[in-house]
Amino acid sequence: MEMTTKISVFIYDLPNELIAQAPLEKRDESRLLILDRQKKTIKESIFKQIGDFLEKDDVLVLNNTRVINARIFGRKETGAKVEVLLLREKEDGLWEALLKPNRRVKVNQYLFFNQNNFYAQVLEKKERGINLLKFEPADIKFLLEKYGQLPVPHYIKKDPDEPDRYQTVYAKKEGAIASPTAGLHFTEELIENLQKKRIRIVYITLHCGLATFKPVKEEDIYKHHMEEEYYEIDKDTAKIINQAKRDKKRIIACGTTSVRALESASFLDKDGFMQVKHGSQYTKLFIYPGYQFKIIDGLITNFHLARSTNLILVSSFAGIDFIRKAYQYAIEKKFRFYSFGDAMLII
Repeated sequence: MEMTTKISVFIYDLPNELIAQAPLEKRDESRLLILDRQKKTIKESIFKQIGDFLEKDDVLVLNNTRVINARIFGRKETGAKVEVLLLREKEDGLWEALLKPNRRVKVNQYLFFNQNNFYAQVLEKKERGINLLKFEPADIKFLLEKYGQLPVPHYIKKDPDEPDRYQTVYAKKEGAIASPTAGLHFTEELIENLQKKRIRIVYITLHCGLATFKPVKEEDIYKHHMEEEYYEIDKDTAKIINQAKRDKKRIIACGTTSVRALESASFLDKDGFMQVKHGSQYTKLFIYPGYQFKIIDGLITNFHLARSTNLILVSSFAGIDFIRKAYQYAIEKKFRFYSFGDAMLII
């Protein structure tokens, strides 16, 4: 596999009109590119036909995180507006957050929300623009439900008419600030059809945070700082994945978040089989070319932004040149890109 440390390799030109601004009417009618890593072939299909390319006893791993209404708007004591993007709750009422504008907000200042019924004190200004906020009351669920907005990506110019379209149909565990978008293509009917084909479907959780969408700004990708994200794999899921690994069945991860959770939990057992540990943990795993994949055999993924750790991960799995070729093909064939766009299956 090609090795590189230069971010310039992961930059490409994309016409603006190919950035999907809204989801398709039917989730599973997105287009699908099938990439065969061994044969270096590219085929076209439709997402609802993905079962044609999966095999009986494959294990398909889906991320059941749910996006919270993490964007809220408040004011300083002066009346100046502040936009807050909540990243994660460290303990009751104590949140890491990004602020806009950031430089004008000082330590010990108060921010007020919902006609001053909620307020937050800035306890600390940390590295990389992250702030530590203490909310009163500590339980801000009501504030987020009533006044919070889904933090859709900046390249989507209008919030979705149906917010649930930025959630997967199996979204369950709240805590993400970005959707695991490869999963947006699945419908309940498609999941049922795959199960009828004896494809085993299991769920893990990785709360997509800053690590998922923060671009690589360093020219040398090794210098990129990966933020940590929380993940959990339950005992039954680990048991199914581990038995599949022992039986030499394929593990197909849906989304780069699922990949990072599975690979982070990997270990070599006493019999020499790669397995995953159950339990909850934080991961800072940054997968770049040269990484030896331990758990996954296939990947369902969307088309990613230039300079993104997601694109670097996908290139590490399929090969830099092959992914560049596939992206060029997708651009020429006018595939839809990014969160609400089309997908690829890499096997």
